[in-house]
Amino acid sequence: MKKTFVLIIASLAMTVSFAQSEKFVKAMESRMALLDSNTTPDNWKEAANAFERIAEAEKTQWLPYYYAAYCQVMGGTYSLPMDGSFGDNSAITDPVADKAEQLLNKAESLGQASSETWCIRKMIASLRMMGNAMSRYMTEGAKASEALAKAKEMNPANPRVYILEAQDKYYTPEQFGGSKDEAKKLFEKAKELFMTSKPASSIEPQWGMSQVMYFLSQMK
Repeated sequence: MKKTFVLIIASLAMTVSFAQSEKFVKAMESRMALLDSNTTPDNWKEAANAFERIAEAEKTQWLPYYYAAYCQVMGGTYSLPMDGSFGDNSAITDPVADKAEQLLNKAESLGQASSETWCIRKMIASLRMMGNAMSRYMTEGAKASEALAKAKEMNPANPRVYILEAQDKYYTPEQFGGSKDEAKKLFEKAKELFMTSKPASSIEPQWGMSQVMYFLSQMK
């Protein structure tokens, strides 16, 4: 009798756990489906807040913290002046980069450092650099390069590594090592990897294909 009771309790616990897990996955999928439609800083901030709410509700899942960090960085990037000016925008970028780093640290504390989290660290360093490129290129630029190298070392088949590398080549002036031709090759490599790889689950990191297609359309 006691054994039967224990089995019933265990079965109920597993059912509740499964329901919670299913609810979590659906919440993540619904937010992820909206990522490509984000076109303003407010859109990205709203997405970041939504993922953070999921993270705080779950408490043990690293992915919502990861996505919250990603959305924070994207929102900070979209907040930069669109005229290409290289003034001091650190008052805009630094608070966002700090928040993204806090979220990413939480993600890594629940999971582990990976190629994906190193990609976000690269993006955070790049955002800090863009906040004041003239004075931070040697410091934050170096951190961004180191993070990207670590991401590639941990998973050379990660398409997001090549997206970030391609964007650097695309936006960097030729006299400083930039090249639209090299950027195109890297975007094409990322596209190929997207076509041949499959994420481990529906909520694993898989962003980037829309960015690849956009840049390739600009380089025909």
